[in-house]
Amino acid sequence: MLRLDRHSYEGHMDSPAEQLSAEQLKVLASLPEGKPVVMLNLLRFRDEAAYGDPAEACSGREAYKRYSQTSLRTIAAVGGSVIFSGKAHESLIAPSGETWHQVFLVRYPSAAAFRAMLSMPEYQACVRHRTAALDDSRLTPITPYEA
Repeated sequence: MLRLDRHSYEGHMDSPAEQLSAEQLKVLASLPEGKPVVMLNLLRFRDEAAYGDPAEACSGREAYKRYSQTSLRTIAAVGGSVIFSGKAHESLIAPSGETWHQVFLVRYPSAAAFRAMLSMPEYQACVRHRTAALDDSRLTPITPYEA
């Protein structure tokens, strides 16, 4: 599982692609090249976004919308697309108290396309909104089974 959340980037909130841990880089390197990858995103929003500047005050959901305005363009720029987005409900099978607000799936043509998106200056500049927005998250790459 690749985590792109506040826990992964404390102190490095403005350039996540350059701050991936060795473990995260290993996960990305292990993905089959030239094959599509779908990223499963689980999001839990903060009630209030964690910006350092009171002028930017808003809800976590609103901060995530700020992030999405740019991230959707960068996803499309590398040939990716959101293939599903929805409201998460209480889990049927999960650890007690584990809840998510939103779930979505993003398809990339390859792991290289995902890495390319992470390195885009436009994407790196918007990630601070994601960091401010989220209380917790999960990002899990999914690839098709090989026949």
